[in-house]
Amino acid sequence: MDLGSVISKRIAFVFPGQGSQYVGMGKALYEKSAAARKIFQQADEILGFPLSTLCFHGPAEELGDTINAQPAILTVSLAYLEALRERWRSLNVNIVPSFVAGHSLGEFTALVAAGVLDFADALYLVRERGRLMKECGDLQPGGMAAVLGLDRETLEAICEEASEVGTVVLANDNCPGQSVISGENAALERAMELARQRGARKVVRLDISIASHSPLMERAAQQLAELVNKIPLREPQVPVVANISGRFMTTVDEIRKEIAAHVVRPVQWTHSVREMANDGTAAFLEIGPGQVLGGLIRRIRSDVEVMSAKDFGI
Repeated sequence: MDLGSVISKRIAFVFPGQGSQYVGMGKALYEKSAAARKIFQQADEILGFPLSTLCFHGPAEELGDTINAQPAILTVSLAYLEALRERWRSLNVNIVPSFVAGHSLGEFTALVAAGVLDFADALYLVRERGRLMKECGDLQPGGMAAVLGLDRETLEAICEEASEVGTVVLANDNCPGQSVISGENAALERAMELARQRGARKVVRLDISIASHSPLMERAAQQLAELVNKIPLREPQVPVVANISGRFMTTVDEIRKEIAAHVVRPVQWTHSVREMANDGTAAFLEIGPGQVLGGLIRRIRSDVEVMSAKDFGI
């Protein structure tokens, strides 16, 4: 890794969302980085239970439960960020992002990275977000499905047609040809069937029992709005790219509205990446468990460099 080349480029830090969790995540990081270890210790203390043990040893079903997965991914992602900063300090370099963004849940990590939220407040928010989303899922069962090989317009038309039997919407525009739909079970199954009929290359029901980023999360959105209004937020030190609009947020008021509406509105990841690239971002550094975002970014913009913590020996 040519650090001089990296420092000279406009770089964006991007953080993954739910689904990137796996048993064992962060364990090697904890063992070799004092800065990362501190993040895990803080999380255990703040939450009042050993989240680190759940990350390192599972069980997978408990780690995958949305109420645990959300704080776990936030914690591991921030542990990676602090380990990177520790490494850069040892090399006497300072890599500062021009922008930060997160995919769905990852947006909360981006807000901490931008100085908007304290770690403790972010951890509280995502734990409550997970709890509220789970409650919504219990009240209105639903799910999500990945669809490959159809353009956005076709998929939106399919969701509209399937809505005759219930609520189903486009939830994630991940990259060209890869989207996620979300909604009530009957409508979701109907949309999946229609997607196959219209030529989708692959349609896969995801292992999740809630309809995230859909109107079924309206109750959670209202309660999140009340929670976030009680938490102190600061102006971002670097612009944060919003999931909802795919545009830069630079004020606290914009961020409060984004957090509240986040669970009912679709993730505009394709637009977010293009917005950063069009504004001169030449490199994207994915920070957190897994490397899902890197693959999406390469499909959105093949002219940018994509890096992960592994490129820095983390």
